[in-house]
Amino acid sequence: MIRLRVLGIDPGLGHMGWGVIDVAGSRLTHVAHGVIATPAKLELANRLLILHSALIGIIGQYRPGTVSIEQAFVHKDAQAAMKIGQARAVAMLAAAQSELGIAEYAPNHIKKSVVGVGHAGKEQVQAMIRRLLPAAQVDQADAADALACAIAHAHLASSQMHVAARAT
Repeated sequence: MIRLRVLGIDPGLGHMGWGVIDVAGSRLTHVAHGVIATPAKLELANRLLILHSALIGIIGQYRPGTVSIEQAFVHKDAQAAMKIGQARAVAMLAAAQSELGIAEYAPNHIKKSVVGVGHAGKEQVQAMIRRLLPAAQVDQADAADALACAIAHAHLASSQMHVAARAT
């Protein structure tokens, strides 16, 4: 059976959620999760450096085969959208430097993949993560969102691997 390790990332400048799962067929196994926090008082460049360094460490420790990153949705606040975009760029850079495949998913796609509803609330996502990955015991919304992002990719990758296996 083909196994895949996925690092899911919920980008944010102040709090970047991350979660690692293993996928074997339709079986999902929690590996690790957390939140990278950056102090608001630091300059932007230093906050981005903290995110990058932490992600490189996470990638080195858990050795994912691919990275799944939540796409930014359009904010009414342009400043907030810019900060999320910069955090996403750092996450993509860390993945690319580690020569990992990168998948991007819209927030509604992730929620629909995990909860079944594209406009689910954070509480619903957390509740479903607790059901799908009971060992995770996740209580941080950013980490739950990152695990959800990894699961969304796992569903798609699992389907693609199944189709490819049937084609051979």
